Amino acid sequence: MRKLDNRGVAAFEFCLVAVAFFTLVFAIFDLGCYAITMQSLRHLAGAAARAMMIQCYTPAVTSNNSPSGCTGDYLSSTEKQNAAPFLYAGGASPTLATTSGGGMLTVTASIGFTPVMPIWGTSLNAPSASTQVPFTP
Repeated sequence: MRKLDNRGVAAFEFCLVAVAFFTLVFAIFDLGCYAITMQSLRHLAGAAARAMMIQCYTPAVTSNNSPSGCTGDYLSSTEKQNAAPFLYAGGASPTLATTSGGGMLTVTASIGFTPVMPIWGTSLNAPSASTQVPFTP
């Protein structure tokens, strides 16, 4: 009986397992980065809402007048970077938007996000987080 040649079998098995393993590792890396980005956006939106409340909630507002002129950005770029330093890594810059309506002022923070793995498609490309501040119109 002839002995089979088993050279290269371990390398072939490693290739089969490595594809699935590295796909899983990079998918976990992408989801972790996305989770950190979302938490940083939530924190930035909350910090911007707090700054807006401090600047805009004057005695006129607390006496049931709408803070309709309160739609600016009340955080300096240094304060934004201190609130969410992860978002500014690599020269990225998140955007803040303020809208009012229905008795609520809404502060929305958003940023572009590019995942490492193409398996996500465009589902993770535009994360955003909002914080709402109620007022009595």
